[in-house]
Amino acid sequence: MGKIKHLNEVRSFLKKTPVANSRDIRLIVKNDNYAHLIVRNMVKRGEIKKLKKGYYTIYEDPALSVLCFKPSYIGLQNALSIHDIWKQETNVVIVTSKEVRVGKREVFGQNVILHRIKPSLLFGFELVKFGEFYLPVSDLEKTLIDLFYFKEYLNADVLKNIISRMNKKKFMSYLEKYPKKFRKTALSKLQNI
Repeated sequence: MGKIKHLNEVRSFLKKTPVANSRDIRLIVKNDNYAHLIVRNMVKRGEIKKLKKGYYTIYEDPALSVLCFKPSYIGLQNALSIHDIWKQETNVVIVTSKEVRVGKREVFGQNVILHRIKPSLLFGFELVKFGEFYLPVSDLEKTLIDLFYFKEYLNADVLKNIISRMNKKKFMSYLEKYPKKFRKTALSKLQNI
């Protein structure tokens, strides 16, 4: 009887949260071996999906993987799409300060791109509603700075659109947190438009 109770508690918890980790399930079940068994069986039955080692969800959205790399946010071209500036379909792009392997990963059959940034430069994001949940997404000002920082190509039209919609004071205050050489490069790119 107790085991079914735990299984129902785990299912209920998974419906309330976008992503659960192994530790969350161990806290509900209070038994490491049984928690592992529940997770393994739920994955096998297709009740939950594995985002990455130790992280699970009942939803099939690769953007939820941003919650596996905290502190992190969705950024670059993906953030431009969310802010309705970039019209092309994009991969999920995650910027994190966590020590992880950067590059491309596959989550639910889609590519997720990971970039690493210094902890002191992890700022400038807000929570944006994704379906039933809120996920961290970089604001326009930080997105533009990150595009320069990670040397991503932007065509002139997209750049002009970002500049027309962004808060210039906020952009300059964000830019102050970067090294002088980078600030100079970023400002020169803006002046060339």
